[in-house]
Amino acid sequence: QVQLVESGGGLVQAGGSLRLSCAVSGSIFSLNVMSWYRQVPGKQREMVAQISSGGSTYYADSVKGRFTISRDNPKNTVYLQLNSLKPEDSGVYYCNSRGVTGDAWGRGTQVTVSS
Repeated sequence: QVQLVESGGGLVQAGGSLRLSCAVSGSIFSLNVMSWYRQVPGKQREMVAQISSGGSTYYADSVKGRFTISRDNPKNTVYLQLNSLKPEDSGVYYCNSRGVTGDAWGRGTQVTVSS
């Protein structure tokens, strides 16, 4: 069974930074496409960043140039570095793993950016 555990969220002032981590177990991590999603109340969960097994990355326009996704395959961990944070970046950030066994989700970590 694939398990994902996010950490690193918190409260930060606008302009600040956070680093989210997602530890994965129960799958061949190096083969998985890993993504970070964000959800705010009343809105659909949206993808903010993705990294392929080969290291190719995708970013939503709203975070391009401010967020960086990376992965450490030996540690089975994916990271999301959040810089120059804005109040509209607030939300619950979820880690997603897509592999041969399908999709798996973590429970999320809250990010709150104060103005």
